[in-house]
Amino acid sequence: MADTLGARVGRIVSGSAHALIDAIEGAMPDAVVQQTLREIDKAVDDVRAELGRTIASKHLANKRLTEQSSRHEELAGQIELALREGREDLARAAVEHQLDVEAQVPVLEATVAEAGKREVELEGYVAALTAKRREMEEAFQSMLLARARGADQAGASTGGVGSDDQPSVARRVENATGAFDRLMAREGAPALGGVEREQGARLAELDGLARRNRVEERLAAIKARAGDKG
Repeated sequence: MADTLGARVGRIVSGSAHALIDAIEGAMPDAVVQQTLREIDKAVDDVRAELGRTIASKHLANKRLTEQSSRHEELAGQIELALREGREDLARAAVEHQLDVEAQVPVLEATVAEAGKREVELEGYVAALTAKRREMEEAFQSMLLARARGADQAGASTGGVGSDDQPSVARRVENATGAFDRLMAREGAPALGGVEREQGARLAELDGLARRNRVEERLAAIKARAGDKG
């Protein structure tokens, strides 16, 4: 399941949104883009489901590890007590139990570590797929806007822009944006108008700020390493 899911995410993320748009411009782009967005959303759902199972598994293994560690310490105290009381038979039984606990601890630790690693991997899948969806939306919107402007340029060369039988550039762009918003609405994504547009701009600004911070942090780390070597 893990390999299949990883390969599926890799196939989606490695695909070129602009190449797909270019390939379908002469066909039915709305239908193809809808299908692609549904595939991405389904992959996100599957990854999140796997992430939920991984987090649950990690939690249970962590809980069991904590219990076993506590039990090991408790047995150590019981062993000392049994020896003080001259009950070597009880001390021996406690030691045997300790050995059983010690045999389980490495497995539990490995389970927690593997689940943690898998959790990070799956979170990366979600981030990559979400970014891919944004890329697809932006590419499709760019195509619609380019078509609208291209149609107006053609109209200008034959009869003038804004004439009675030719909508203005602004109107065509508005129509293209409306078509994009309707497509996104069908796919469960927010439209680009009104409050949603403002919120989307704020989220995009926040995403850009976070990205710039990551860039600065990485540059600072590289400079620090270079300074240490020097």
